[in-house]
Amino acid sequence: MYGTQSKRDIAFELQSQIPILRPSIHARRAHLVVKFQDLYGFTVEGNVDDVNVLNELREKVRQQGRIWWALEASKGANWYLLPSISEGQSLKASLKLSALANAVTLKRLIRKGIPPVLRPKVWFSLSGAAKKKSTVPESYYNDLTKAVEGKVTPATRQIDHDLPRTFPGHPWLDTPEGHAALRRVLVGYSFRDSDVGYCQGLNYVAALLLLVMKTEEDAFWMLAVLLENVLVHDCYTNNLSGCHVEQRVFKDLLAKMCPRIAAHLEALDFDVSLVATEWFLCLFSKSLPSETTLRVWDVLFYEGAKVLFHVAMAIFKMREEELLLTCHVGDVINILQRTTHHLFDPEELLTVAFDKIGSMTTNTISKQRKKQEPAVMAELDQRLRRLNSIKLDDK
Repeated sequence: MYGTQSKRDIAFELQSQIPILRPSIHARRAHLVVKFQDLYGFTVEGNVDDVNVLNELREKVRQQGRIWWALEASKGANWYLLPSISEGQSLKASLKLSALANAVTLKRLIRKGIPPVLRPKVWFSLSGAAKKKSTVPESYYNDLTKAVEGKVTPATRQIDHDLPRTFPGHPWLDTPEGHAALRRVLVGYSFRDSDVGYCQGLNYVAALLLLVMKTEEDAFWMLAVLLENVLVHDCYTNNLSGCHVEQRVFKDLLAKMCPRIAAHLEALDFDVSLVATEWFLCLFSKSLPSETTLRVWDVLFYEGAKVLFHVAMAIFKMREEELLLTCHVGDVINILQRTTHHLFDPEELLTVAFDKIGSMTTNTISKQRKKQEPAVMAELDQRLRRLNSIKLDDK
């Protein structure tokens, strides 16, 4: 499938086909595990029920596509770029009624999923990536990649180490061409923002962006807008201070919104960061099936980082009764990993995330972050002092 074609267009060929998956009669009868490729080329293992879910999902994708194309036909190709109402903005100071209607329609549509063929264009526009790219010379990315070619830094060494470990076995990403494209994006960004440089986890995010976006350059700008505008500041810096803050905020929100789960996990001495750190750093790309991950990203690029909290909370909520029966930390991890790896139905996940766990506004999360930041910074400073003391003792 990934033979001699221009591999930049592979994802779009897959998207346009949206095949119906048909396990063999023997697999259907015996309920055996079957292997198949998803829309983005990943090999997926599941049972016949999982295949049925994916087939239903793909029919919904077709239906959503018809809705988006109808809106483009009636309102214009870029109708979703009309001004939207920001969270907390009063109606008096807001927009005209037609713009309000567009904003409501768009939010609902995005939560139902952006059609794969439109995803690159819609993401690039709504995320702010297009605006960010427009502030620099047109040759910025090409100039950057040429300027840093051959340079060696701790970041480039770690990137080279991680390339073959990024979605191994994928028919494009795990090829010399795929590795080269991913390396250029990651190395380029490491020089653009030396405070971030490179952090493990970004390789998975950038790899999935490469599969979705039309060009390598667009994937670079999507990564830039993620790290500079969408996600919390300092999430990927050397000490991961922002990520530590997010974990504390998530733990507090879990206690508030899912108190039974939080109390039980605390009794087991289970730290939610054991699973949630990877969720937040990789934006679920290592945990959820790719088609589900991208549905989460559809909402993330439009509504912001609060979406990560909604989705993480939903995963716990969906397995509440099962989690309450656990007696060991390992059992909790197994339940959550099994749940995420087989969450082929994004509708189920996003319905729980946005309709069944209560509201978590950006303002609420921002206040929680400010509350947690001093404790995190004090803890990281203490850890650094301890490490420095050990180094002095070794001398």
